[in-house]
Amino acid sequence: MTSFWSLWIIVLTTITIVGITWVLFGNRKREDKQTEQTTGHVADGIEEYDNPLPAWWFYMFVLTIVWGIGYLIIYPGMGNYPGLIGWTQIGQYDEEVAAADEKYRAMRDRYLALPVEEIAKDPAVRKMGMRMFANNCSQCHGGDARGSYGFPNLADNDWLYGGTPADIKHSIIAGRQAAMPAWGSVIGEKGVADATAYILSINGREADAGQVEAGEKVFQTYCVACHGANAEGNPAMGAPNLKNGIWLYGGSEEQIGHTLRAGRNGVMPAFGDSLSEDKIHIIAAYVYGLSQ
Repeated sequence: MTSFWSLWIIVLTTITIVGITWVLFGNRKREDKQTEQTTGHVADGIEEYDNPLPAWWFYMFVLTIVWGIGYLIIYPGMGNYPGLIGWTQIGQYDEEVAAADEKYRAMRDRYLALPVEEIAKDPAVRKMGMRMFANNCSQCHGGDARGSYGFPNLADNDWLYGGTPADIKHSIIAGRQAAMPAWGSVIGEKGVADATAYILSINGREADAGQVEAGEKVFQTYCVACHGANAEGNPAMGAPNLKNGIWLYGGSEEQIGHTLRAGRNGVMPAFGDSLSEDKIHIIAAYVYGLSQ
């Protein structure tokens, strides 16, 4: 938090505490006896007497003010002031996570010693993996791991970088960086249209025969290096199979054309530094099991 916003919070909080204290003491009546004098307020025939606030009620208000001041001294609440005991919600979270890790580490280490293919069938591992996946992966791939536009479906058997346990673990540990270059400036709009027609044709969809023939030449010149001569992709490069009707960024004529024209640069973040080895092993087993 910047110094400006820290000071802003401190000033507003101080003004609030001073203000409510002034309102409480400034309107206090010290005489204890009850009177018949009213404030002049009448609602539905009911008059409001002008009597002092009950002592217990007044002191309860004073106690809440003292409690609030004490809290702001002990705990952080006044801008960047850390509090006397140095407590933070992040620190408490880290302590609780460390305690849970220590509690369950022996169990996870037992699974770590077993192959992914074996533990993927274990209901307990699947349950743990599902929870870890929800905490770390569902933001992109969805709670059911079926992905969405630009985010791969992990529950089918189509893999950009391979679906073996080793491939899945490598994706989790090191992440992935897509590298589909933009070809619009190289092949021009006609080349984009022709190549799009060719890709549609190899998926069994209608396209202009002349464009398909020209598009095949464009494909064989610029695209085979990654997608292969048969357009079936290359997991070593993360190049997708263009013949199976599975599309990460959509398979309409417009979407294919945009991919060719502008390229794609999707990023799978690396979790090797934020997740322990045993957790990565269990998540990999869960993901592997989804496609089996």
